[in-house]
Amino acid sequence: MRHINKHTCSKAVDFEVENGIVTSCQFIGGCSGNTQGVAALVVGRPVDDVIQILSGIDCGGRGTSCPDQLAQGLKEYKNSQAD
Repeated sequence: MRHINKHTCSKAVDFEVENGIVTSCQFIGGCSGNTQGVAALVVGRPVDDVIQILSGIDCGGRGTSCPDQLAQGLKEYKNSQAD
């Protein structure tokens, strides 16, 4: 799934989920080292854990961040699965 980021340096984040576990994650743009680090840390974790850990992280007073945008994308994913 691709989530188009808002108010961040990265333009989007692509991720895959299988059986409630994040199996892949890649940010498009942004601070390469930071986004690669976040992506590596979330792979293998349950979606709910990632949402809880990353939601609300702020970058530079923007009210969001690349990690927060990943959490928002995962929330959208969960909502789409509930329908």
